[in-house]
Amino acid sequence: MILFDADGTLFDFERAEAHALRAAFADLGEPWSEELLPIYQRINKSLWRELEKGRITAGYLRTERFAQFCREAGVKADPLAFARSYLKRLGEGSFLIEGAEAVVRRLSARHRLAIITNGLSEVQHARIARSPIADLFESIVVSEEVGVQKPEAGIFRIAFQLLGVSDRSRALMVGDSLSSDIQGGINFGIATCWLNRRPSAAAPSGPRPDWMISDLRELPAIVEDSSAGEYNTP
Repeated sequence: MILFDADGTLFDFERAEAHALRAAFADLGEPWSEELLPIYQRINKSLWRELEKGRITAGYLRTERFAQFCREAGVKADPLAFARSYLKRLGEGSFLIEGAEAVVRRLSARHRLAIITNGLSEVQHARIARSPIADLFESIVVSEEVGVQKPEAGIFRIAFQLLGVSDRSRALMVGDSLSSDIQGGINFGIATCWLNRRPSAAAPSGPRPDWMISDLRELPAIVEDSSAGEYNTP
């Protein structure tokens, strides 16, 4: 069984995020500038880190990121209206990372697949449903729905219950985040594969995955030959 993260692993979240922010500005009749994107991304990433640590709720994050963004960027739009428009537009962003569809289709022929994602329910379900790989996953577990997020072991436990499995030795977590995907898999006691698109960077000092790849298209080699070795880079 292969458990996939969604954003940054299968889906191009940065592209979806940029699309949604530009569209939200247009919806609200606010002037757009590309200089605004990194401001929002910084605020959003900071709040998601707080969510992963359990310091804030998903409901708080929904609007607070836009309240902070509007204050810092000098945008006069109402944060609540901004949040509603942005989430609707984000749900349209079903942009797959290069190679993702081919990899998922290949693996689905012989393996059970599921998605475990930290995200907001209406956004993640809308994006995944619009994608050509939606019907290849037996289950899609969204943190907001189940009330627990990666890296907590509880979200993996829920995924196993939904899939009706208990053997952790035959499961693999694949994701691009060391702090949520890989640490979460380790916390639950399953094998992990880190998708590191910057392999030239220094080796991680935190959670250590069983495998590391720089391109999702390397994943089938690991799945089909699990004896490839610990922390291997095919």
